[in-house]
Amino acid sequence: MASDIVCNPNALAEALAETARVVEAQLDALLPVPEGAEARVVEAMRYAVLNGGKRMRAFLVMETAQFFTVNRTCAARVAAAVEMLHAYSLVHDDLPAMDDDDLRRGMPSCHKQFDEATAILAGDALQTRAFEVLAEEDTHADAEARCELVLALAHAAGARGMVGGQMIDMASEGKKLSGPEITRLQALKTGRLIQFSAEAGAILGRASQPQRHFIAAYGRDLGAAFQIYDDVLDETASAEELGKTAGKDAVQGKATMVSVLGLEQAKAHAELLAEQAAGYLESFGERAALLQALAKFTVTRKS
Repeated sequence: MASDIVCNPNALAEALAETARVVEAQLDALLPVPEGAEARVVEAMRYAVLNGGKRMRAFLVMETAQFFTVNRTCAARVAAAVEMLHAYSLVHDDLPAMDDDDLRRGMPSCHKQFDEATAILAGDALQTRAFEVLAEEDTHADAEARCELVLALAHAAGARGMVGGQMIDMASEGKKLSGPEITRLQALKTGRLIQFSAEAGAILGRASQPQRHFIAAYGRDLGAAFQIYDDVLDETASAEELGKTAGKDAVQGKATMVSVLGLEQAKAHAELLAEQAAGYLESFGERAALLQALAKFTVTRKS
């Protein structure tokens, strides 16, 4: 990883904060509250997607787009679409029929702030709005690029991606899974959307296939490291630090790398994956310094 970023931890924090500011302004503009009775569902959408968070997925989009000098507004639109898709998954994940969590980012979950039906509809609408934004001409002048973004996000989010991973996760509660089975579960449930977020900037920039290969590999290993370290934090962090209920994985009998490897080995495995992810970006030189620093942050964060 680039030494100046490693020696200056504030650089990544500042870059993440700036991305959050830009993307949240874009989200605000893309989700105006209409007049009429449907306003309630848009208010719930805004509550779900504008309530903070690391904006790591948005940051991946914005940073990889910079490799290829993509227009910043176009990149911010794609980053906002990813955050809408991610927020939809969290709204549904918190529902009583799923992980049943009353807290999200230190605030009442969407179904607690509004009601279950409104939360379900808000999640549905966030998902569809994400694809709508990607398909709009303002996102990219090239229709082929827009189609590629839509298709890639659909693959990452659907039954062979995030939704499929969630199904496996629910079906495996109380069961003992092997390491490879957990790796696949987590790659689908969490990793695919993180990988898409990294690749989206390369799609926007019409990057070469070798460049896209390295960026995809970075996103894949970063996503794996992120989820394993999430499992570690679930065991070690407090609810106040996490902004959601702590210790739920063990209580619900979730299949995690911590349950297979133990806490210390799981943490070491996450650190190895993060280092591996950073290595895939060596060919991009100093342009990749912040993304390499993000890999280190992923396995040292507190929430």
